[in-house]
Amino acid sequence: MVWVRLRRRRAQEVSVPRVSRPLIGISTYLEQDVRWGAWRLPAALLPDGYPRLVQRAGGLAAMLPPDVPAAAAQVVARLDGLVIAGGPDVEPVRYEAVPDPRTGPPAPERDAWELALIDAALAAGVALLGICRGHQLLNVALGGTLVQHLDGHAGTPGVFGEHTVKPVPGTRYAAIEPEAVSVPAFHHQAVDRLGRGLVVSAHAEDGTPEAVELPGERFVLGVQWHPEMGEDERVMRALVTAAA
Repeated sequence: MVWVRLRRRRAQEVSVPRVSRPLIGISTYLEQDVRWGAWRLPAALLPDGYPRLVQRAGGLAAMLPPDVPAAAAQVVARLDGLVIAGGPDVEPVRYEAVPDPRTGPPAPERDAWELALIDAALAAGVALLGICRGHQLLNVALGGTLVQHLDGHAGTPGVFGEHTVKPVPGTRYAAIEPEAVSVPAFHHQAVDRLGRGLVVSAHAEDGTPEAVELPGERFVLGVQWHPEMGEDERVMRALVTAAA
């Protein structure tokens, strides 16, 4: 009888529904010379603001270091949501432009991997958020172009600046953050010609596109600023909710 009761108890425990936190993949940097402790080695790394923001927003964070682009669909198939993180300038050849002297050094391996992740997420309908570089790369993935240099949107090197962004009424972003907000930012490039299907959903005070999205039921949003450096969790919570 004890064994029967134990078996019934275990069956009841298995049948109890559990709240599942969605798995959110975040792309990473790939740096050739990183030092920690006594070690100095190449490393795939990510500022901890990204995973901490995902966790605060109710998701599980998984880092996605660069891999061969052919693996992107298999990776995305295991995810509920995808974040393309900030980082170096997108190589101008990706949008058929001649490099401006002020454009930073290319990161071709990361470009190829993250473009493949974006393509895979769009094909699979996986919730997608691009942050800063990720916002720009989303535009490029859909055939858009970038302004290679503009002033007034970055702080001093190593220090984030701050400016106001205003939502475009009727967009997904406006439903997430309906009021103008001050955001942490550090970028010297911006969206120029929009990629296929994208609409601008927020502007800076000087008219620079600060958010883009694909209209419709799928969650596809890019923001030019760095929500992981602030206290406002609403954009990430929207991604996690869509992923769940």
